[in-house]
Order: sequence, then C-alpha cells, then structure tokens
Amino acid sequence: MKVEKVKYVLWAADWQRCLAFYRDLFGGVISFESETWSEIVVAGATIGVHGGGEGMRTWTGLSFQLDDIREGISRLKECGGELTSDPVDTPEEPIHLAMCVDPEGNEFMMTQRRH
Repeated sequence: MKVEKVKYVLWAADWQRCLAFYRDLFGGVISFESETWSEIVVAGATIGVHGGGEGMRTWTGLSFQLDDIREGISRLKECGGELTSDPVDTPEEPIHLAMCVDPEGNEFMMTQRRH
C-alpha cells in the first residue's frame, strides 16, 4: 500500500467563496472543483473543501507559517477573513501567532518564526 496524498478537509456553506479565499489569501492552486468536493493546494498541502457546510464557527487545527505575519493579517482582512486574536510578542514563544477565521467560519492560525 502506498499513500498517494494527505488531505485536510474543511466544510463550507459557500464552497466557491471558500476556494477563492484560500486561493487569494495564500496563492493556493485549485486542483479540482465541484459543488460537493473541491481541492486546493497551498504550499504543497492539499485542502479539501466539502460543500454543504453550515457556516458554523469551527476550530480546524490548520496553521499556515508565513514569512511576514503582518502582511498576512492585512491580506486576511482584504480577502474577507477575520482576525480573532492579534499576534502576541512574548519571549516564551518561538513564533508569532495570529488566530483567524475564514468567511465560512473555519478557524485557523497564521504564524511567523521569530528571527
């Protein structure tokens, strides 16, 4: 047996809006698209988007590491997402961490390594 691909699945009430959000925010490439199931590749990782979601706020566990978190936050807002918690600068954490939510209610993190 060979694993061909690993996917992380998000639910979306508006699957097209969800695809556009991750495409526009992170430069994702849509590799498959339909009302029921779509896939977008971001930095080599495949995110599956399943239509028919309820748009409820849901923690996903997804984290996107960026080279510039401030630019990411600005783009997040431009693309229709919401920042739920600003990055906190503490000496205990090896990364800057921003908590975010996409237009479909999927919560995720954006991070940046400290230099």
